[in-house]
Amino acid sequence: MTVHVDGLAIDWLGYATVRIEGPETVVYVDPGRYGVLTGKWTPDSEAAADAHPPATDYRPKDGDAVFVTHRHHYDPDSIERVASDDVTLVTFDGINVHGTDRTDVRPADLPVTLRSVGLESQGLVDDVPFWTISAYNHPDGPHTRPDGTPVHPEGFGCGYLLSVDGTRVFFAGDTDVLDGHAALDVDVFLPPIGGTYTMDRHAAADLADAMAPELVVPVHYNTFAAIETDSSAFVADLDERGVTVELDEA
Repeated sequence: MTVHVDGLAIDWLGYATVRIEGPETVVYVDPGRYGVLTGKWTPDSEAAADAHPPATDYRPKDGDAVFVTHRHHYDPDSIERVASDDVTLVTFDGINVHGTDRTDVRPADLPVTLRSVGLESQGLVDDVPFWTISAYNHPDGPHTRPDGTPVHPEGFGCGYLLSVDGTRVFFAGDTDVLDGHAALDVDVFLPPIGGTYTMDRHAAADLADAMAPELVVPVHYNTFAAIETDSSAFVADLDERGVTVELDEA
């Protein structure tokens, strides 16, 4: 199911993958991983199967701009599946393939126009203004590794605020709720709600209530057991607060 708002078509394609299509531009954020774009994703539970987009062998190659938040969501094969011939790839500058065993293909090795960004960056890609927004787990919060370090330490990645044909879309990335999030001027909010590594549905609902966007479309849940959650309960929670939510699931 495609979600429509202010002339945009928004598709959650599984895990953190989002496609945003405006009248003139197609944007992807964090495409791929776990087989969601190769047709190989399988749910860990029946509940997840009913509340997650099905895996497809997806290769439209129509993306004018592709944004990657951090190393965990860097998937070269999926980037090439969605990228058009003249795509611009925007990656957080902390991505280092030497720190992972998932791929040895560097962003610079891809046949794309590459743009690396840091924290508090802003720019314009294919007529889409963008701003990077901090994304991390609190050092004293619940989303830490056994040694006590955050799963996503500060400076490891970012979120993106995108203005697509005048509609301001906030893709939060893998993050807890942070100071300043609620003050952002946002039309469409795309929060992670799976918990474990990011804010959960309760924290995301509180933030959405404070932010007061026109529409909320949750992502980053039910792809695997650790991030399974009740998306219907998330909708019910925000409905009670008068915040509009649409799910893009199976």
